[in-house]
Amino acid sequence: MTGLLQDREVAARVLDHIAQGKTDLGGDVWREPVANYRSEARLEAEIGTVLRRYPVPFCPSAALPDPGCYVAREAAGVPILAVRGRDGIVRAFRNACRHRGMQVAAGSGCTNAFVCRYHGWAYRLDGGLGHIPHEEGFPGLDKAEHGLVPVTAVERAGLVFVTQDGSDHQEVLDDLPPVIGAGQRVFATSEREVPANWKISAEGFLEGYHILPTHRETFFPYGFDNLNVIEAFGRNSRVTFPFRRIEKLAAVPPAERRVDGMLTYVYHLFPNVMIAMLSRHTQMVVLEPLDAGRTRFVTYAMAEAPPDGGPLPEEVTRDTDFVERSGGAEDREVTCAIQRAIGSGANMHFTFGRFEGAIVHFHRMLDAALDGG
Repeated sequence: MTGLLQDREVAARVLDHIAQGKTDLGGDVWREPVANYRSEARLEAEIGTVLRRYPVPFCPSAALPDPGCYVAREAAGVPILAVRGRDGIVRAFRNACRHRGMQVAAGSGCTNAFVCRYHGWAYRLDGGLGHIPHEEGFPGLDKAEHGLVPVTAVERAGLVFVTQDGSDHQEVLDDLPPVIGAGQRVFATSEREVPANWKISAEGFLEGYHILPTHRETFFPYGFDNLNVIEAFGRNSRVTFPFRRIEKLAAVPPAERRVDGMLTYVYHLFPNVMIAMLSRHTQMVVLEPLDAGRTRFVTYAMAEAPPDGGPLPEEVTRDTDFVERSGGAEDREVTCAIQRAIGSGANMHFTFGRFEGAIVHFHRMLDAALDGG
């Protein structure tokens, strides 16, 4: 079991926090050296030891709904291709032709085969090399040994996890909660480069201590400042951000309480993926480090598919727009300002207090992973 609270338990804890004027508190204070955000050597270790050796969410399962559907993008600096095979199984490969290294797919879509646009070598959905134009020019070449190079792919909890180097640490996938449920549809994807370290970007998702000063006119009128439920499960965490309307549940018998539309759950799936379960839609955000001072945000937006297969309701678009105004733009502004000042010499370390327990958990788990734990 993950040990996460049930929805009714979360509601009870939130209502108690409201009544008592308090929030969840972590056990200790953490001081993270500023050098760990600036060092390219540290970043290389984070990428090589953690992002490439641990199962990392690559895309939602909903991005690969049918056989032949694929997603191709860079993960931890490596071009990776994930595709659902004709047998329904998701596989992932290094996105490089075995002839001259050209990438065989870009973006996302649906196909029957991957054909390199440099010389036309063609690969089946299972990665096998199916066709070489003018094959007589390659005497003795064994097609069976020249398929796309696989990496470990596992589908779990509504997500596709990819482990690039080896297949260690698969135990971290045990007992994951059903983060993204069946019936979700991807309705938008985007990529955005942010001039900030990936860990500074991650930290902004993981605490509500900043809600009033950062989101005074956007999120705060609908939510609370510094009122969260914070839970850890394995190397991961979940932070609950309640809306003010959850106070209505105080008059509802505990067994009948429903939290839909009353709060946002933000899951941090170690090391670099955030899943925000919002009122009308779900966002998966992958924080791909480009260098010590730049991060690519890869975002998948999902919602429950209408049973008739028609368009998504307007409430989904309104929800998406509100989240961008209240959270995305303002948080990125703060994140970039931190990055601009990080080399000022003002701080030798950043101090994370007891209100910021999910961030403390993140750094503790990252340090342990870098140490081989």
